[in-house]
Amino acid sequence: MNQSPNHENKRKQAVALKYQAGVMEAPKVVAKGKGFVAENILKTAKENDIPIQEDPSLVEVLGKLDLDQQIPPELYQVVAEILAFVYRLDKGGAKG
Repeated sequence: MNQSPNHENKRKQAVALKYQAGVMEAPKVVAKGKGFVAENILKTAKENDIPIQEDPSLVEVLGKLDLDQQIPPELYQVVAEILAFVYRLDKGGAKG
């Protein structure tokens, strides 16, 4: 999700995941985009106090998934770590 002024072809990218424990088998992609769309995804997340985790490598992989597609099992561990981070933020009363 990092944007470098030296690389004009390197546009900001964002992917939004949704997960409901006990309801969904695995997190799924609910929004994704580059450039202006990515900026809007990030803006919406900030406006709604949704924590943002910057991980350009993970965003690159998740960006290849289709909308409403569940993440593949090989990504469960890394996404679980992010969800644990978000859970700790929520329990601590911190805003992302």
